[in-house]
Amino acid sequence: MSHKAVPAPAPGAGGWTSAEVEVLGRAVLRAPSVHNTQPWAVEPKHGSVLLRERADVALPQHDPGRRDLTMSCGTALANLELAVRVLGRRADVTILPDPARPDVVARVDAVARRAPSAEDLARFAAIAVRRSHRGRFGGLPVARRQVERVVRAAVTTGAEAVPLTDAGELAELFGHAARAIRDDGAYQRELALWTIRDEAGHRHGAGLGRTVVPPGELPWAGLVRRATEVPEPRMLRSRLAAETFLLFLTTDDSRADHVRAGYALERGWLEAVTIGLSAAVLTQPLHVPEVRSALCEDRGLAGFPQALMRLGRPAGNAPASLRRGVGEVLVGAGRSES
Repeated sequence: MSHKAVPAPAPGAGGWTSAEVEVLGRAVLRAPSVHNTQPWAVEPKHGSVLLRERADVALPQHDPGRRDLTMSCGTALANLELAVRVLGRRADVTILPDPARPDVVARVDAVARRAPSAEDLARFAAIAVRRSHRGRFGGLPVARRQVERVVRAAVTTGAEAVPLTDAGELAELFGHAARAIRDDGAYQRELALWTIRDEAGHRHGAGLGRTVVPPGELPWAGLVRRATEVPEPRMLRSRLAAETFLLFLTTDDSRADHVRAGYALERGWLEAVTIGLSAAVLTQPLHVPEVRSALCEDRGLAGFPQALMRLGRPAGNAPASLRRGVGEVLVGAGRSES
């Protein structure tokens, strides 16, 4: 299959049909996000598409620096780029393209035609079935070659994923972080506000359903709540030793780096899905400063920790999170009629 770029056909070269806009919007709305806030909007333009950050879904207690919010937009960017490619266009990404418009997280230029690769098609198909597996994994441990595939897929300019193997130190850090978060009253009140109690009455929307993030014990609890149980260190160490963890790092800690971290995370996650694995992402522990610094300093790693990923084999089908309607994701005109 050729990947040589050629000019888009006229008339309307670079324009989007209504059907194409729908594909772009649906790809983005399926991206993972902190507390399922879905903090993004898609603005199709002539020959490009903008990914914008929503300012109305910030989490001041969990994410005062908006690091996770911006990283969530990075995951959406990975999906948006794939959608552009699957629509038969070359995707040229610029992160934070306009200083005068800080809400524009990225611009994807898509004028030239290019056939999607088999890898593009496989990862795009994974978008629809990707779930956060907040619970115990099942089956055999993840094979080294599978971990390596996920790590390779996640590598991008300024971001990488590194396997973590010291279960003892992880247990100590996780336990410390969990107790700090569990006892933070302001944090717990904010988490409660984003928890959907009447899931049956919500067909669309944002937030965390109780069935999607059930209570439990570390490390399987989806989020640390007031009732989350923190096992004694030896038990937690044993559980972590049976898990596969990746640490996502960036070379710096700027807003652009947070976008890159999310982009790398989603690329790795989609690759995991294509090879039959499940995953869940943890950012809560990294909002405890001493935990975030220790993850790199104690291992001699250079960079800034942005997220942790648990990898494993699925134990049943994880429930899907609520999503906004595609019309809530799309803004502006910038489309032609199909």
